[in-house]
Amino acid sequence: MSKPIQGSKAVDSVQQRFADYTKNLSYSDLSPEAIHSAKLRTIDSLGVLIAGFFGVPARTARNVAAAMPSSRGATIIGTRMKTTPDMAAFVNATTARAVEFNDLYHWPGSRTGHPSDVITPVLAVAEHAQLGGRDYLLGVVLAYEIYCRMCDAVQYNMSIDNTNFSTLGVSLAAGKLLGLTPEQLAHSVSMAAVPNVILNQVRGDHKTHYKVAAAGHAGRAGVFAALLAQAGMEGPHLPFEGKAGYRAHAMQGKLDLAEMGGKAVRFKIMDARTRHRPAMGETHAAILAAEKLCGKFGAVKDVQSIRVETHKRAHELVGNRELSWCWAPQTVESANQSIPYLVAAALLEGTITTRSVDAAHLANQDIRTLMTKIDVVENAEFTKLFNKKVLDDHPLLNSHDRLPSEHWARIIVTTGDGRQHSAETGGDIDDLSVQKKDDQIDAKFRMLTEDVLGSKRVNSILDRLWHMEDMKQVACIPRAFVIA
Repeated sequence: MSKPIQGSKAVDSVQQRFADYTKNLSYSDLSPEAIHSAKLRTIDSLGVLIAGFFGVPARTARNVAAAMPSSRGATIIGTRMKTTPDMAAFVNATTARAVEFNDLYHWPGSRTGHPSDVITPVLAVAEHAQLGGRDYLLGVVLAYEIYCRMCDAVQYNMSIDNTNFSTLGVSLAAGKLLGLTPEQLAHSVSMAAVPNVILNQVRGDHKTHYKVAAAGHAGRAGVFAALLAQAGMEGPHLPFEGKAGYRAHAMQGKLDLAEMGGKAVRFKIMDARTRHRPAMGETHAAILAAEKLCGKFGAVKDVQSIRVETHKRAHELVGNRELSWCWAPQTVESANQSIPYLVAAALLEGTITTRSVDAAHLANQDIRTLMTKIDVVENAEFTKLFNKKVLDDHPLLNSHDRLPSEHWARIIVTTGDGRQHSAETGGDIDDLSVQKKDDQIDAKFRMLTEDVLGSKRVNSILDRLWHMEDMKQVACIPRAFVIA
């Protein structure tokens, strides 16, 4: 352990712990499974980034960054433009969140989040610092570890947004890649924590472009904090444990961190899960059930009612009648988090894609009509399955094939003649809790990129990314994705 960061002053134990962990973690500490997970999540996130490249939030972010060129910075992925590393982090992280298709973390009793928000900011710093694949992979595993451990510590405090944990993770991973000392790392995480508390209002009520831009904001703040620390800026004293610090206000007085990943402790990056539909995780089970009923109930006019049964968390967050935005979504950001909208669209078209929330679909009268016939209710048994916890020696947990929770939904469509058509999903290989295989990640990446990049380029990119530990410089990654 390094010497106390603050010398004779009071020491912030959380700040100290983060700095020591970051300084001491090395590539040799990473398990083969953690390294593989970092590559898998990178492939998934870059594919999702390309899918979001042409959206309004991504275009807006690129336009702002274009006024801040920097030949020694980092690339805006999809272009040949370079900007400062913090602005590249902003643009790329925003773009990768634009279609609600990146990974998610949910552990029973923990806060849900999207730890892949850290990937493009870490890549921007690695490119800026002219580092290779192993340094980058170490940075990703480190940032995921901080993010997910913070999710575990905060649990269901919904006053702050999960992107805050990206800010902390990126500030430490960026500091690691920039070679900061333990004292500088402490200043970096302090400057990430104190001035950058992002409120959960970014995804409250009617959602705007900033719901996805918050991920970019968080990434930029983390990189900027590390750059400031590198330049000699000192962060606020006692950022976590001071009277007006992060623990007292952002964490409601609680911040109990479990032991972090290492040679004897499983890295949290392995517990994140990949989405197979571009929609909020709590909507996935309902979407899958709706897909089974497409074409089986006649015309929209024949439908009398639609009952959607799901677990409590999904009902409260994205299916409650009191959520006006959920029942009358006006934006992409609202539609891809609305159970009634997504169920109606899947019932009509058979699945949900990145195009299911475009302007034409948002204005589709058949979708709107079906939504008026939908009722979303909690199924108590599904809630138990979603919240279930298992012992550490449970075979399912040891196998790491699935998380100790399952996502179930049942849909019953009743037609005017009294007939009922029902479908149920959950607990099988399509469950959101089940880790996706490499070939599934490849297939998703191809689906999202081949129309833009072409199959030959995609084949080459995938080969490079699956072997990125051999890269001498990760700058070759953004160069491979140039669209315009």
